[in-house]
Amino acid sequence: MDSWRDRILKEFTPQVARLTLAADPDGLLLEEGILHGIRERGFELIPFEDHVAFRYAYESKFRSRWDHGEYTDLVVVLRAPSSRLDYLPYDLLQAGRRLSFNLGDLFPNLSYPVVDALDRGNLDALFRAQIRHTPGNMGDNATKEFALRHVFEIAPELIKQPSDLLRVLLRRHYRDQRIPAALDQHFIQVLRQNGRFEEWPLDKIIPDREAFFAFLQERWPVFLDHVAAQGQPKTMSEDKSAYGLQYSGPSDLPFDHDDVRVYMDNLFIEGLLHSVSHDNAGDLTSTWIGFGIRTDPAKDRQRRLDRLIKAIRGTIPTRDARHTEWFRFGYAYAEISVLEHELGSGLSSDAKERIASLRLSVYPAFLTWVQDRFAGLHNQPPVPPAMIHHIPRMLARKISDSREKKAAFLLLDGLALDQWIVLRDILQSQRQNLRFRESAVFAWIPTITSVSRQAAFAGKPPIYFPASINTTNKEQSLWTRFWADQGMTGPAAYARRLGDGDIKKVGDILSHPKIRVAGLVINKVDKIMHGMELGAAGMHNQVRQWAMQGFLSDLIDILLDQGFQIFLTSDHGNIEAKGCGRPAEGAVADIRGERVRVYSDDLLRAAVKERFPDAIEWPSFGLPDDYRALLAPYQKAFIRDSETIVAHGGISIEELIVPLVQIERREA
Repeated sequence: MDSWRDRILKEFTPQVARLTLAADPDGLLLEEGILHGIRERGFELIPFEDHVAFRYAYESKFRSRWDHGEYTDLVVVLRAPSSRLDYLPYDLLQAGRRLSFNLGDLFPNLSYPVVDALDRGNLDALFRAQIRHTPGNMGDNATKEFALRHVFEIAPELIKQPSDLLRVLLRRHYRDQRIPAALDQHFIQVLRQNGRFEEWPLDKIIPDREAFFAFLQERWPVFLDHVAAQGQPKTMSEDKSAYGLQYSGPSDLPFDHDDVRVYMDNLFIEGLLHSVSHDNAGDLTSTWIGFGIRTDPAKDRQRRLDRLIKAIRGTIPTRDARHTEWFRFGYAYAEISVLEHELGSGLSSDAKERIASLRLSVYPAFLTWVQDRFAGLHNQPPVPPAMIHHIPRMLARKISDSREKKAAFLLLDGLALDQWIVLRDILQSQRQNLRFRESAVFAWIPTITSVSRQAAFAGKPPIYFPASINTTNKEQSLWTRFWADQGMTGPAAYARRLGDGDIKKVGDILSHPKIRVAGLVINKVDKIMHGMELGAAGMHNQVRQWAMQGFLSDLIDILLDQGFQIFLTSDHGNIEAKGCGRPAEGAVADIRGERVRVYSDDLLRAAVKERFPDAIEWPSFGLPDDYRALLAPYQKAFIRDSETIVAHGGISIEELIVPLVQIERREA
């Protein structure tokens, strides 16, 4: 068979049994490609985790249909060995056939703990290598070496020079590869056994992406000084303290080595490294290192924008891409919006046309991917989270091993990725000791507050709170219930409508000595959006002005001082949209948003779609059955033709992919 997925998917033949019970201790059925393959065959999947939640979904979506004579192919997944299937409810055992899948069957000669630690997306390369090289039985260390070499293209014994190590780490961190801690430790151990790189901070820069780029950033001025002084870099003999280096290791890095230099322009273009001022800027900007030197701000932005548009056009994720590829693309795409609005009236007409052309290429690719793959995302494991409702379970894991650990969940209502970048840069200027571990998650569709934000605090898909899906008034009780279900004995703090200088209110809430978790809703960006008359550019300006007032930086200080781990996200983003007309529907719509209308049945929705043929009838993935959303076309809104607004509710990168950022202080 061509892949490990084929061995699993061959078991899913439609209409063999309406109910399949699958023991899946290693989460193989939740891998994106498997989920897609199962759904393509007509199967629907429900994990058996919470007994009450499962019973609600099972009875309402499947049992009732069977009672009416409908046929379905349903898979109930138990994250436990096959022996635990006997503990499922009796009615399931009577009706269902049984299947079992595990990593030991797929990789019989490799160490199970090592393989289990891998991201499921890495199993493709491991499976191919296993077939090609037919290894014998391997222990832990041999499996680690096999995985490093054949999955991550790392051969520690071949790393002999600084350029070799930088090449490996640049490839790994630029791609944002997730390598298990056990493999990183093995890699570090081998490097140290070879007696090389003794002064390098391997424990920090190998596993930690942010630390690695900070390591490069603080050494870039050293490199520039040597180039300016001698025309080419040379081993440094000056006092390191003159550069204020925080990380140990060599001061002078071979940025001009061919294997390193090939990455450098993209690091500056995509914002992973930042250009710096230099006394010899005039002479240096004409060379290859010019992209890392700050000169005229407007020219720097224009040059970076031009390069970024060209660079990412060829990296638009494909139809079968993993969701993490869209996260990475989303950040680069957001950088374009930031540069566009920073340039303002200085943006050339050519650049405007290129940006518009890029957006028209990105949207259909993203829409196709979402229509194909979004339905399986809510079943992904919570670590790392793929969707916003996974975040509470991630937080629970972060603090589960110690009663001393605390977590704060900051939800900035309506904050888009590009606005996060604006906010981040202001925070960094206000608190230079902050470090941001940036990722992203998907909001729920439709991208509205009552659906997506409520899911974020419930820790569950919207199907489980149908009674409150059109309001946010039950948010606090859902948040409290989630933590009670996790066994939390102390109170779960919650507050909303924050952001207008009410720091004292937050301090009072957090003063309770037994609080270990806090959910805080900051509404300021959403308020700005709903009052915005100046489009996306106005949003950037208003978010920047709000950030400069210092509420968020003060809040972060309070939380860090009290020992909270901080995780910041948003329930949805926003997009500038033009009117395409108002549906003449009277009172039949349950929700009448600018980018979405919601109806109680298909007939009502279909009647409105006749007038708006480009609108999207969104299936009820993870939503109550009577929740029928009609989404406005790209960059359109259900308002008068002559109007332009900033809104949310539909499917676009700007609305659907939102930041997930861990905020912490740098080590002194």
